[in-house]
Amino acid sequence: MLPLLTMHSKTTLAFISVAPKVSLSRLDELRNRAKFIGRSCKEVKDRYGQAEDGLYYLTTSTGVVYQTFCDMTTAGGGWTLVASVHEDNIYAKCTVGDRWTSQQGNNANWPKGEGNWANRKTFGTVEAATDDDFKNPGYYDIDAEDMSVWHVPNKTPFYHWNLAAIMRYHTERRFLHLYGGNLYYLFHRYPVEYNVGKHLSDNGPSIPIVYDLGDKESTKMFYGPYSGGEIEGGFISFRAINHERAATAICSGVKPKGGNVEHYCIGGGGFFLEGNPLQCGDFTGFAWNGYGTHIGFSTSKQMLESAVLLFYR
Repeated sequence: MLPLLTMHSKTTLAFISVAPKVSLSRLDELRNRAKFIGRSCKEVKDRYGQAEDGLYYLTTSTGVVYQTFCDMTTAGGGWTLVASVHEDNIYAKCTVGDRWTSQQGNNANWPKGEGNWANRKTFGTVEAATDDDFKNPGYYDIDAEDMSVWHVPNKTPFYHWNLAAIMRYHTERRFLHLYGGNLYYLFHRYPVEYNVGKHLSDNGPSIPIVYDLGDKESTKMFYGPYSGGEIEGGFISFRAINHERAATAICSGVKPKGGNVEHYCIGGGGFFLEGNPLQCGDFTGFAWNGYGTHIGFSTSKQMLESAVLLFYR
């Protein structure tokens, strides 16, 4: 299964662990990036003419300075990394580390879980965004129009994220303007919590995407064979609710056409009824029929072992 995608992932392994050599002049150049003033990577690119992917410093509207990764090349560049969703233990089921669902167990009395899709908590570091969950102040501070998403194998260093990715895409509809300018406001409008609505009728928006790596069919192949019958590739979807009224946050690369969203959407509230607690966790029901087996509702191993990087522009 997925022979071309597997081949692609294997070809990246040779360089993933090789750190770049850095001269003193190069270190001085990187340090000088701290002098740039901008609330987003797009502002830094437009104001200072920066055209190189890498780590930059940004400043919030209240003066908080933080470091993040800027994609300065894709579709004109100016994309700011604001978060990553990483599953470090698919068997943990809403325990420590499941920041995008619940770290308090699968609990109907904790319907919002951690609530990190709609709050100002931050965590993690940009350099470890494929090793652990990550969320920076840009998530709620940047006034953005579009999103870009990269699926990058776990433990990949940032300077190889682009080449190592198994899927990359972006939107071009300026849809975030309709929802407050970022995910913080979008998820206030569409809360991610248990028992907030019914599947399909109460889901959030589904936005068409443009692929930078991959296509509609390869996207569907990353998810389980059973999932393929109820998803349409070529979209990013928000606040998808399952048959049991549990909400998930983001369906990456697909639009739900059914109610088994826990098998192809990430994040969510603090309670998943079916198979309690087997669905609970940041990658919800991705290993429903075995770890990385790509059987039934289980995703491919490539998908299960990749972090989802979220960018704004």
